[in-house]
Amino acid sequence: MNGLRHRIRGRLASLAGVVALLTAVLTGVTAGTANAAPAAAPTRAAVSAQAAAGIGWICNGAPVTPGYVLTSHTNSGCNGAGMWWQTPVRDGIWTCATSPIPAGYVLSGHNPTGCDGYDSWYMRLPVDGLWTCGTSPIPPGYVITQHAGSGMGCANIDAWFMQQARDGLWVCAGSPIPPGYVTTGHNINGCGGIGSWFEVVARPGLLVCPNVPIPPGYRLGNYSGSGCNGLGGWYLLRS
Repeated sequence: MNGLRHRIRGRLASLAGVVALLTAVLTGVTAGTANAAPAAAPTRAAVSAQAAAGIGWICNGAPVTPGYVLTSHTNSGCNGAGMWWQTPVRDGIWTCATSPIPAGYVLSGHNPTGCDGYDSWYMRLPVDGLWTCGTSPIPPGYVITQHAGSGMGCANIDAWFMQQARDGLWVCAGSPIPPGYVTTGHNINGCGGIGSWFEVVARPGLLVCPNVPIPPGYRLGNYSGSGCNGLGGWYLLRS
């Protein structure tokens, strides 16, 4: 009985081998050649599935995974729509001009021919005393104190010198005013001709410039036409 079972199993195994060989002959594909076959351009569905995992190529127009940036581009793939390579953001990375800028990051370098011709930007975490590109966000707690015009910095883009806010800084016109700070002076020729404002920590008795945000716990008192270098101003009082 056992001998009969062994003979049956042997014949079944042989038959399976013949079927596999016949299939390979008819299709012209074996396990080895299947692995060596060139990969087809990814389809939109395949790329979308990959993007759902938060890695690799995403189709043009697809949302970028939060916390990721775009670092490369190709016109192939996605049925001709083109693709972008997304990767987790990190301190010190070249990104495409179309890339989102995650919160807390700044742009400090520019390459007008990078990223397949779409421009690229050097993205990094902020530090006190850093030249940033004109398109860069300014993170909370920082101000801009100097300006370099086109061609002077950031590869044909204006550049701005960013510093951490502190009491007694001349900041450029358009600079953020961090919470708890006010401006008390103005220099029309400051910051390379853009104009600058003297920024200090709020305290009672200061003569503050017009249109400055009033910190919580304070109010404006009497007006003086001599305040803010002739622009006029109001005394800051506790509310």
